[in-house]
Amino acid sequence: MSLKGKNILLGVTGGIAAYKAANLTRLLVKEGASVKVVMTPAAKQFVAPLTFATLSQNPVLTEFFNPENGEWHSHVKLGVWADAMIVAPATANTIAKMANGIADNLLTTSYLSMRGKVFVAPAMDLDMYAHPTTRQNIEALKSVGNIIIEAESGELASGLNGKGRMAEPETILKAMSDYFESDKPLQGRTVLVTAGPTYEKIDPVRFIGNYSSGKMGFALAEAAAEAGANVILVAGPTKLTTLNPLIKRVDVESAQQMLDACSQHFNDCNAAVMAAAVADYRPAVQAEQKIKKGSAPMTIALESTPDIASTLGKMKRPGQVLVGFALETENGVANAIEKLKKKNLDFVVLNNATEAGAGFNCDTNHITIIKNSGEQIDYPMKDKKLVANDIINQILLLLTPEKQ
Repeated sequence: MSLKGKNILLGVTGGIAAYKAANLTRLLVKEGASVKVVMTPAAKQFVAPLTFATLSQNPVLTEFFNPENGEWHSHVKLGVWADAMIVAPATANTIAKMANGIADNLLTTSYLSMRGKVFVAPAMDLDMYAHPTTRQNIEALKSVGNIIIEAESGELASGLNGKGRMAEPETILKAMSDYFESDKPLQGRTVLVTAGPTYEKIDPVRFIGNYSSGKMGFALAEAAAEAGANVILVAGPTKLTTLNPLIKRVDVESAQQMLDACSQHFNDCNAAVMAAAVADYRPAVQAEQKIKKGSAPMTIALESTPDIASTLGKMKRPGQVLVGFALETENGVANAIEKLKKKNLDFVVLNNATEAGAGFNCDTNHITIIKNSGEQIDYPMKDKKLVANDIINQILLLLTPEKQ
């Protein structure tokens, strides 16, 4: 069963179709899923929370704070816990809030914290469903990766007949099952990803490094795993964590350690993405003890760190895909093309370190993919999770050229 062992967060909003959500809860539990229900205040006017608590065998969450026991219901923890969220029924009001990032209750706040896939099952009167604003909001939800389970036609609570009925619980269950059962395009393949900075020691307490957070590399690892790949994530020093069990994390500190890890695993990989911001230089000599501050000027002799992408480029066999990153502050395209050719890359991902929203420590990125064929694809600024999907899609085209 595709839902067995999955953690499902069910969001119930204030519509007459809330009664169907009770049956959906029962079906999800029957399939082996662990279900937690979060209700809007209005939803409690249609179905009592006790109904969902009994069916899900979990306490129902309606408020951020429970004054009776002092318990805080963390939307962040819910977002991490859930493999998927389904909002059913999703009223026009809640859809509008989700589409515009309005977080004024526990359900919408949990939605903004979700890391897994989000399904939305609209339910409203036919005129509301057909209204241009509602259609625009639904399209906005689709554009960021949510799966919309379209409303069905039939008799509505208003007495009118038309499209707006929430999909039947069995239909919703099938849509979720199909998602988890769907063929993953990277199933059975292995992808190597590097992420984060490297630290090159000066002495036991000081180092040469950079401002990389690792967010882009970690997003790539999650996107590749979501596509079914077994991922080897070689991560420099970072506080980020991984979620998907298909990700095997290898923690390193220096450029040499990152090279050693990549060289060890590269031959077993179908593709490798060099997203780490590797320090270009390291101290020629590392002091064994902390260097004390003195009156005389201090000079540190530097030497180049090993070039990981170039090393893997020389190791690359036919059929393997190797992707590099070019973080530039000037002459970006020219420098990226030079790196592409010099390091035997299949394509390079270019972004500008000085562009607002596209440098280190940002949640967004603006990239241009430059292929060894000469083709250049410029993408708009978007969340790094969506940028990661764009990069993975380009890798898929190279691994499966018949899909081009």
